[in-house]
Amino acid sequence: MKKVLLNILAATLFLGACTDLTEEVYDKIPGDQYPENDAQVATLTVPAYKTLYNLADDWGWWYLSQIITSDEVCFPTRGTDWDDGGKWRVLHQHQWTDDVDAVNSMWDHFWQGITLCNQIHDQLSLYDQNELILAKKAEVRTMRSYYYYLLMDNYGDAPYLESAIDAPELPEKVTRAEIFNNITAQLEGDINLLKPDNNKYLATQNFANAILAKLYMNAQVYTGTAMWTKADEFVTKVIDGPYNLDANASDPFVTNNESSKENIFTINFDENNAPGFRIHMRTLHYSSNQTFDMNVGPWNGGACQPDFFDKFDAADRRKDAYLLYGPQFKSDGSEIIYDGTPLVLTPEIPSLEIPASASTAEVKNSGARMQKYEIAKGAMENLSNDFVVFRLTDFMLMKTELILMHGVTGDALMYINPIRTRAGLDTYTTATLTVDEFKNERGRELFAEGHRRQDLIRWNDFTKSWWEKAISSSERTIFPIPKWAKDANPNL
Repeated sequence: MKKVLLNILAATLFLGACTDLTEEVYDKIPGDQYPENDAQVATLTVPAYKTLYNLADDWGWWYLSQIITSDEVCFPTRGTDWDDGGKWRVLHQHQWTDDVDAVNSMWDHFWQGITLCNQIHDQLSLYDQNELILAKKAEVRTMRSYYYYLLMDNYGDAPYLESAIDAPELPEKVTRAEIFNNITAQLEGDINLLKPDNNKYLATQNFANAILAKLYMNAQVYTGTAMWTKADEFVTKVIDGPYNLDANASDPFVTNNESSKENIFTINFDENNAPGFRIHMRTLHYSSNQTFDMNVGPWNGGACQPDFFDKFDAADRRKDAYLLYGPQFKSDGSEIIYDGTPLVLTPEIPSLEIPASASTAEVKNSGARMQKYEIAKGAMENLSNDFVVFRLTDFMLMKTELILMHGVTGDALMYINPIRTRAGLDTYTTATLTVDEFKNERGRELFAEGHRRQDLIRWNDFTKSWWEKAISSSERTIFPIPKWAKDANPNL
């Protein structure tokens, strides 16, 4: 399945994405443009997934914005490297404006995804509305709802459009709660039209259930009204789906992770046919290419925040699976020598802005690096690992939270303890599973997967202080609409 999708994607991935909310109107499709078979109909929906490939790096900025604005990851200025006009630092310290790269690019790419979905939906509406076309329209609407979920989660109020043909020239905003109501109703109404299988690359019933679980889990943030019972309904549907824990915590992130039993929805990257996933380049030390026999040199940037590193117990198998730290070795087991001395990556980082006058160890070698996604021997600038959007442990921990913190009936231990056992740690008891310990355990398991910002906001912890970040104001729980967008549309 991955190979088939990549072959289709290769023909569409680099087509220009349009954010113009107008489209040429047709009242019918010429006969020679009708799809002749099911495969051709399926091909029409491929562009609905195109924007996903930009969200995992600094083209679309979604993933980076989630991990850097939280308490788990940092991108320190390393002497003369990685300052880049402060674009990383303002995210870490919650000091962004309406004209920084992350704010600009996320908004643009979310709307690219929405607009492409609307264009495809408009086109499908011109065909005979047979069972296949209706199912494909539901698939496209589900992807559109996912992009709206990301838009609403990150920006709050925004326009809500369901057609490119009928879109106003200057759309007006609706409230975050209205977007929430629209997409939850859309997803629930369409779910029986979607395929019930466990395809990890397409919008299926299981993917829709996962989005709905996330929406209802955060309903209090989005609407002002908690909806824990609805959250539990869809979290339970995900858990009861065709998924199981993989044997090892690292298995969902290996290079060929399309066979993971745990992953629910992933973005199928490939270093040649679908590039764009480069987190290893952004975090690994310059000399880490010797560890992994990489054919390129990494950029020596991001790292785990020191206080978050300390949340991992020494016996936690995830610590060494997710993080690279301590003395570093070549693939043959010999020491890596950097700047004349053995390379040691220290978990401690002296500051978010390390001056060029600091020692090499402080500037170049500080910080535990991220290696959660397997770095295959001979890796290039782009990884072939599928990026994990949703996986089972996320929802097992959401179920734990619902029971522990939100009054849902059940045994919280039965959902969290299998995760602990896999990590090689003692299981919790009702006495040891406190709210604070749960928050730390969810953070450890889902480290650097893009969920932490949302979690901290739901727990009212996002504006608190942490390493190299002061207390921030509540307005920082969303990003501002970009200046360029407001200049172009005064209704925003």
